[in-house]
Amino acid sequence: MADCIFCKIIAGEIPSAKAYEDELCLAFKDLDPKAPVHLLVIPKTHIQSVDAVTPENSGLVAHIFETIPKIMKDQGITSGYRVITNIGPDAGQTVPHLHFHVLAGKEMGWEPA
Repeated sequence: MADCIFCKIIAGEIPSAKAYEDELCLAFKDLDPKAPVHLLVIPKTHIQSVDAVTPENSGLVAHIFETIPKIMKDQGITSGYRVITNIGPDAGQTVPHLHFHVLAGKEMGWEPA
């Protein structure tokens, strides 16, 4: 999508602090971190949110969840982390491109981040 900020990051039109990249996904530091380690992991294919996951694209989501542990190990995280996604504006989704917040580096309570 031409106006999607995450698609522009994937295309290299907007810089990001990359933590990981492969042919299917990209992980980069969140600009407004809620924990000492706060990464966003996004598919390189535009999917609007979890509501748009289908049998045709669910393998991409599986790949992301297989990759997140590797990313966190590379970040030196061994004591646990949190993975969050928001679906729609009422849940706080501000960018309409599927993304997973991965937070770590501190002990977390129940409240998000």
